[in-house]
Amino acid sequence: MKRHPALIPLSQDHHHGLLLAQLLKRNAPEYHGLPKDLPGKMNFAKDMFHKELDHHFRDEEEFVFPYLKGKDIDLDNLISVILNEHIILKEKILTLNENPNLIDQLDEIGIILSEHIRKEERDLFEKIPQVLSEDELEIIKQKFDQTRSDKKSCKTK
Repeated sequence: MKRHPALIPLSQDHHHGLLLAQLLKRNAPEYHGLPKDLPGKMNFAKDMFHKELDHHFRDEEEFVFPYLKGKDIDLDNLISVILNEHIILKEKILTLNENPNLIDQLDEIGIILSEHIRKEERDLFEKIPQVLSEDELEIIKQKFDQTRSDKKSCKTK
């Protein structure tokens, strides 16, 4: 799917999120360089949340959603569902611990995360260019350009 340039950073994040989702699902294939055991997958999920997912959620909530609110009732409802999924995913990932049900918990997170990302890509991101002006999309793009370049400069220091 062709994405508006303002949404490309989020779509790129989604690629990493889908890889995490696949890794966590029951009967996932082994991925070179990624954990193979359950405790390793649990710790990887927590680490990915802190390093990427949490920032991704915040970027959507701060840079995109404010421009969308009130533009379309269906879009408002979709954003409400997405925000709720952010809360659920955060809670489920951060409360993971080693226990007999860990495989079920990881599988559930993998399924929720995968469905969440697909919902954003197929529904939300398709609708955004239809309801936002080019000026609004350009403002969002500039915000992503600035924060992403800030993150890169912090990593190189």
